[in-house]
Amino acid sequence: MAITAAMVKELREKTGAGMMDCKKALTETGGDMNKAIEYLREKGIAKAEKKSDRIAAEGIVESYIHAGGRIGVLVEVNCETDFVAKNEDFRQFVKDVAMQIAAMNPKYVRREEIPQEEIEKEREILRQQALQEGKPANIVDKMVEGRLTKHFKEICLVDQAFVKDSDKTIDQVTKELIARIGENINIRRFVRFEMGEGLEKRQDNFVEEVMAQVKKD
Repeated sequence: MAITAAMVKELREKTGAGMMDCKKALTETGGDMNKAIEYLREKGIAKAEKKSDRIAAEGIVESYIHAGGRIGVLVEVNCETDFVAKNEDFRQFVKDVAMQIAAMNPKYVRREEIPQEEIEKEREILRQQALQEGKPANIVDKMVEGRLTKHFKEICLVDQAFVKDSDKTIDQVTKELIARIGENINIRRFVRFEMGEGLEKRQDNFVEEVMAQVKKD
């Protein structure tokens, strides 16, 4: 069954879940609205979205130093209460996020943080690439937007595939934790340092090293 924009809009209004989550729920349930609502509830997404506007001012700042001190990360993740900040699941989540940042080197937490001028610059680069590939002018813009979305998934932390489970994004993992814990959780900010970054140096594959460490933990 074809999933229409109207169906996605209706499900979003009923559950408060994000557009992509609604589309996936409808696809997985063959367009059945009631089953899609149940699907979102089971995943904890509908419940999580309703908590997303609640103030989260507690939490922790976690650090991760890769073996040998070659990569370092500091990340702040907020929750609503000090009680949850001490919760084992919450703390493990924050550690996983720190390792994710070390391994995948995102530039931003979420898309809304990307400066508009950077978006436009990337859009123009992708447009010129598509034109040089000889793509028809009538489909260039659609291709550019698709490639731009893929670019966002690479540089925005919450859109990246979770290194411990590539079937989920960091955003989905966050929402599942919100559903379990019952509080809003927000990845607020991070900083990542890499030894010799910006200096001429030999090329080491730090990402593979960090990924190997992730699989051990």
